[in-house]
Amino acid sequence: KRKEKIGDVEYVYKEMIKRRIRPNLNTFNVFVNGLCRGGKLNKAEDVFEDMKAWGVSPNVVTYNTLVDGYCKRGGAGKMYKAEAIMKEMVAEKICPNEVTFNTLIDGFCKDENVLAAEKAFEEMQKQGLKPNTVTYNSLINGLCNNGKLEEAVDLWDKMVGLGLKPNIVTYNALINGFCKKKMMKEAKKVFDDITEQELVPNAITFNTMIDAYCKEGMMEEGFALRSSMLDEEILPNVSTYNCLIGGLCRKRDLRTAKELLIEMENNGLKGDVVTYNILIDGSCKIGKPRNAEKLLNEMFNLGLKPNHVTYNTLMDGYCMEGNLKAALNVRARMEKERKQPNVVTYNVLIKGYCKIDKLEAANNLLNEMLEKGLNPNRNTYDIIRLEMLEKGFIPDIEGHLYNISSMS
Repeated sequence: KRKEKIGDVEYVYKEMIKRRIRPNLNTFNVFVNGLCRGGKLNKAEDVFEDMKAWGVSPNVVTYNTLVDGYCKRGGAGKMYKAEAIMKEMVAEKICPNEVTFNTLIDGFCKDENVLAAEKAFEEMQKQGLKPNTVTYNSLINGLCNNGKLEEAVDLWDKMVGLGLKPNIVTYNALINGFCKKKMMKEAKKVFDDITEQELVPNAITFNTMIDAYCKEGMMEEGFALRSSMLDEEILPNVSTYNCLIGGLCRKRDLRTAKELLIEMENNGLKGDVVTYNILIDGSCKIGKPRNAEKLLNEMFNLGLKPNHVTYNTLMDGYCMEGNLKAALNVRARMEKERKQPNVVTYNVLIKGYCKIDKLEAANNLLNEMLEKGLNPNRNTYDIIRLEMLEKGFIPDIEGHLYNISSMS
């Protein structure tokens, strides 16, 4: 539907230009916004240039829309472009406002460039603009995601000191920060403070806590929070179940994990690729790759598309028990589905051959990987060192020595 709407925007714009109907400022802004939302940034910029050619001066809304479009696409190149648009804006004597800076700060944070976000935050204040809750939320979230928890807490204190009230987004960001650091007591304190501040936790709040508890093996606390979720009339979603299923699989309790999958389906939710990847990994970890392959078949029956993680996990499961024939069958199945082996695939199979002392076969696969132009990673190097060199086998990779030596 969105594609259709974007198509409509393009069609209407082309028709207006064809008929020499001069769009006004608001109309141009609507076109730029529609194209940006659809990710058609080049076309949005074309409209932006047309606008100037028609003698219509872009305003702060036009520039903010373009900045937002590039920030939402992410990536270093896109953020550079967003900054360039803001500089052009200043050159055209149009002052960036809170929305401009908030968009840029959020974009940098999502791009994991917290340093650039902090610089934009400073610049915002130099321009006499007051950061608001949205500004602080982006920065606190960015700092927490980058492990800078202390700075995030300081920023929280500064925010509160300025009389700004943290909202559920702020709380979720800080809870996530504590959970990433495995500081569950502190995370729980922040979680409990939500209701004291007369705020309502949402699915993200609960899922963040449940996921962290499950990763720490604290399944009782995870399930207790799931019950609290229901008490708050917040329905557990696929992510909630994935967290719990993942925790149970780590505990090697596949039976309860599969019961949860059934419960999930009974509640009208369908497991996604992540759900099945977790269960496949769990089955392989307890030495049952055949059960894992049944789950792969189930994925196909449900219309789910297995990804590289699915196939690589299953191959690893077979390799762990020395069944290279089955692992290679999985690879063939993967290629049939038009998914080419990646470095992880090769690492799994090379290690599998080494495990059963078929070092020549491992060597052949290593060369195949290098010939395909796939760059070896740290795991590849470790496999060569631990599984080949330490067994007295020197791999024949003369033509690819640079690739291998670059990892050491």
